[in-house]
Amino acid sequence: MTIKLICLDADDTLWHNMRHFNATEHALLDMLRPFAEADVTRERLIACETRNLPLYGYGAKGFTLSMIETAVEVAGEKLSASMIEGILAAGRALLAHPVELFDGMEVTLRALAQVGPLVLVTKGDLLHQESKLAASGLGDLFSGIEIVSDKKADTFRTLFTRFGIAPEEAVMAGDSMRSDILPALEAGAWAAFIPQEGAWSHESARAPSDHARFVQLERLADLPGWIASAA
Repeated sequence: MTIKLICLDADDTLWHNMRHFNATEHALLDMLRPFAEADVTRERLIACETRNLPLYGYGAKGFTLSMIETAVEVAGEKLSASMIEGILAAGRALLAHPVELFDGMEVTLRALAQVGPLVLVTKGDLLHQESKLAASGLGDLFSGIEIVSDKKADTFRTLFTRFGIAPEEAVMAGDSMRSDILPALEAGAWAAFIPQEGAWSHESARAPSDHARFVQLERLADLPGWIASAA
């Protein structure tokens, strides 16, 4: 394996993300507890998010809209203006939370940059993702930034063509089996799955069995060693 391009996810690969979404979700469940059990509200929210993804895309803003819609469904006419204000405040806090890098991230990225150019490939709201990258202090380590509405095999094929490399000369690393791993493998690249606790159920998928270009790692810091061992 000769790697000439390293593609990396952002949320829950470079920095914590889902812990903030989960905290915001719990705040909504508490707000709506007078109207429904937490499990019922959570099911409604998941269904609402799934239904709205084609309209709003991924990210905190779409999640906030889905929270409001869920509150309308659960509370009905009893939903007060103050509750809507509370949901909006939770959404604003989600957008404004500080960026918390995983341990040793800058050292890891500098080690990976010795192998090949780094490209950030992430989903979500453009402004929010750009602001998180700026706050992370890691932006200068990347040769390319791709903020996309979704990650498909064609997303990676286009990226590989732009950088002038063959798919088998690229690796994608991330925490989402659905969005990071399976599309990269379908495009012909290598893929390193780095699962994180509290992952969003929407991003789960069955892992490939006995795929020659797939590996599961405990942390991103293990990626340089895997690339070297598989060379």
